[in-house]
Amino acid sequence: MIDDALLKLLVCPKSKAPLKQVGDELICEVSGLAYPIEDGIPILLVEEARQLEQGTDRK
Repeated sequence: MIDDALLKLLVCPKSKAPLKQVGDELICEVSGLAYPIEDGIPILLVEEARQLEQGTDRK
């Protein structure tokens, strides 16, 4: 789990929008990308992100 104070500072590298944590990913609702969290470290690389399916993961 990412610390709330850190999460408030993190933004999507593609859209610069805020991120929200869902499970072991950080979700950007603007760009539709899910960034993995590996061993407690967010991997904020667009090339490592998963494209969200429209309407299913964006909650």
